[in-house]
Amino acid sequence: MVGAVNVPPPRLAACVAVLAVAATSGPAKAQTVFRTATDMVVLNVTATRGQQIVGGLPREAFTVLEDGRPQEIQVFSRDPQPIALSLLIDTSTSMEDRMTLAADAAVGFIQRLRPDDIAQVVTFNDSTEIRQAFTADQRQLEQAIRTAQPHGSTSLYTALYVAFAEFERLGRQTRGDVRRQAIVLLSDGEDTAGLLTGDDVLERARRSDVIVFAIVLRGGSTSTSYDFALRSMAQATGGRVMTVTSAAELPAIYTQIADELATQYTIGYISNAPGRRGWRPLTVRIDAPGVVARTRAGYLASPHTR
Repeated sequence: MVGAVNVPPPRLAACVAVLAVAATSGPAKAQTVFRTATDMVVLNVTATRGQQIVGGLPREAFTVLEDGRPQEIQVFSRDPQPIALSLLIDTSTSMEDRMTLAADAAVGFIQRLRPDDIAQVVTFNDSTEIRQAFTADQRQLEQAIRTAQPHGSTSLYTALYVAFAEFERLGRQTRGDVRRQAIVLLSDGEDTAGLLTGDDVLERARRSDVIVFAIVLRGGSTSTSYDFALRSMAQATGGRVMTVTSAAELPAIYTQIADELATQYTIGYISNAPGRRGWRPLTVRIDAPGVVARTRAGYLASPHTR
């Protein structure tokens, strides 16, 4: 257990990382190693037809638009990449009756990670606690999940803020390596204890390259205000919000997320409009019948982005 986290006042996060990729066309099961450079934008793209993930598409099927202008794709890979996963689990009092099933599902998710993948476990109630820092040791991750005890209220936005900060710290520690980064959040209620707002965290999400998947566990109630905040974060980062009414549905949801992370396409390009700072909206189109792309909505061009 790492301990509770004190969150500083909201501030602007570091700009979106822009990364260069050296990709190979290795076997489908091999994880590709990526390295960084200053001015390449990297996108993790999910291709779907209806509810089904679509794999095996060629580079020629993809078009990347930045600010509406087509970009030259310089890196394209269908190979799996190492993953860095932040697993956020609501341990407020309202989760007490569902905690065993939720923990079982989360452990099953962890067990699907590959040897090169790493994960951390963050729980939140009255406070946010990093119960296990980033590691590839699945036994430590399972212990962190199994020993969490529900109590108190729900500091959901603080937990998300902490997760983004942890990814920034990880990036500084492992500079030069690129991992597919994702936050997978499980919660059954609105933020009732945090000092941050959904807008505070949304701004941080837009400035990151971390995908946000949110699992909303709800007993048949209608949508709430935090649903909008979570959906905005998911849309900005290329993730999804999935609502379930029973903890028994969680294993299938975690499996969907694991499958998606394992089958995304990696696309890299260098912007053909260098020098302009600020937000640059992104669109990815796929030339295949009924297939649509999901990826982050844009990135913040920094002074380091030429």
